[in-house]
Formats: sequence, C-alpha cells, structure tokens
Amino acid sequence: MMLGAMLIPGMVKAQEKHGIDTLQCHIVGVSFGVLNPFDGSHSGGFEGGNMKDLYDGPYLNFSVEWAYKWKSNWLVSMESDLWFGYNSNNLRQRVERMGDIFTSQGYMMSMNGSDGVAALYNRGLAVRPGVGKIIPLFRKNPDSGILLKLSGGWFMQKTILTQDMNEGEVPQLGEDMMPLYDHLRNGVMLTESVGFIYMSNRLTYVNFKVTFDLSQCWSWSSRPYIIDKVMGLSGKDKNRYFDLMGGVKLSWMFPFTGKTSYDYYYY
Repeated sequence: MMLGAMLIPGMVKAQEKHGIDTLQCHIVGVSFGVLNPFDGSHSGGFEGGNMKDLYDGPYLNFSVEWAYKWKSNWLVSMESDLWFGYNSNNLRQRVERMGDIFTSQGYMMSMNGSDGVAALYNRGLAVRPGVGKIIPLFRKNPDSGILLKLSGGWFMQKTILTQDMNEGEVPQLGEDMMPLYDHLRNGVMLTESVGFIYMSNRLTYVNFKVTFDLSQCWSWSSRPYIIDKVMGLSGKDKNRYFDLMGGVKLSWMFPFTGKTSYDYYYY
C-alpha cells in the first residue's frame, strides 16, 4: 500500500497537458439586429432618394448564416439578410412623394368613398459570401475571441404597401400602379464586421457572437418608370446611389461537431 501511494503522485505528474485542439466544423446561425442608415450620395439630377431620405430608421434585421471553420480559426460563410422598418409606416414624406394619390388634406380616397388606409415601409434582402478570422483571447478556449470578417454580395430594396381592406381599397395602390412608387432597386454591398465570438468548451447550445457591421451599398433603379414628387421624378430614374448602413447584430450559433478537447501526452 505504501508503494502504491508513492507511485500515484508520480503517475499524476507524468500526465502532461500539451495543448488545446481547436474545432473544425460547419456552423449554422440565426441573427437579430438593428440597422441605421447614414448619409449617402447619388449621381444625376434627382435628390432625396437615398435610403436615409426615403425611410425613417432604424431597421430591424434578421439573418441566417452558414459558416465553415478550420482549426486555424479562419472561416468562410454565406449569409442571407432581411431588413425592414422598425416603424411599420416609415416611408418619409409619403404625401409629397405620392401627390397623385393623396388629397390636399393628406387623405386617400377608397372605392367605397371612405378614407383609405395604407402602410408604406421598406424591405431589403441581401445574400453575401464572406471570409473571417477568429483571434483567440483565452488560452483554454482558442475558438473564442475577436472576430474580423469581410463579406460582399447582392442586395435589393423596395417600398412595400399594405392596404387595410376593411377601410376600402384604394385603386391607385393596386398591383398595376404600385411599381410606379415602390423605388425598387438592386445593387451590390460590402460589409465589414468586427465583434466577439464565444464557442463553449462544454455546452453545445451556448455559442454566440456579437458584431458591429458597417455596409457600403451601391444600387440603381430596376423600374422603367418611377413617380416621386420629392425627387421631381416622373420617368426613368437614372441615378446611381451610394448608401451607408451600420448596426449591431446578435447571433446564436449551432456547430455541427463535438466539444473542444484537450490533448494529453503520457510517459
């Protein structure tokens, strides 16, 4: 028994922790955030058509993301975003912009003679591939730390109309007429992200990241004819728009792998 007691401490000392193995895995995540439009610019003769001019902020942003992470902490990703106005009626100066539809008192006339009611708000969609790098902050958890990421891809935005049919239909806002006023645009965007990512060593569902995203957006009109009284536009919108958006996003992630493990050597 005495000999056994003397050997046990020696065996414990012979177990040497060599390092921590980082994860290599697929990751799926869902995100929620808030976007704010900043001042942009345009080319051409029509002013008042940038995102900040068109729609009151902030915008709510939901996204779904797939990523693949290597042991080197480099990752590639594919992200899809949906954003829309926090205020469900956030088209700015809508009476002035759509003067052919509103009366001088700011009302719309429905088919049954009552005041028409409609909500006009923005909606945006984006698809962006990206590449990023995790800079570890914790020796015992090298999968967590500062996240730097760059992504870019395609986006579109438009004005969405929702009529209250209980108050009567406004014929000028039907499907045939609304494309004249919806400011449908397509373009490309570039997004830089910096934040913190945490991937738990022990708990499968405790994996999240918080990032600040800054996006540069270049867009152009997709409609052959646009009416906007604020912009002084009645015809083809030939502007090229540049917009800035920034915001904070919180993501919940699901890695398709096991836990981070310690490597031990015995002698």
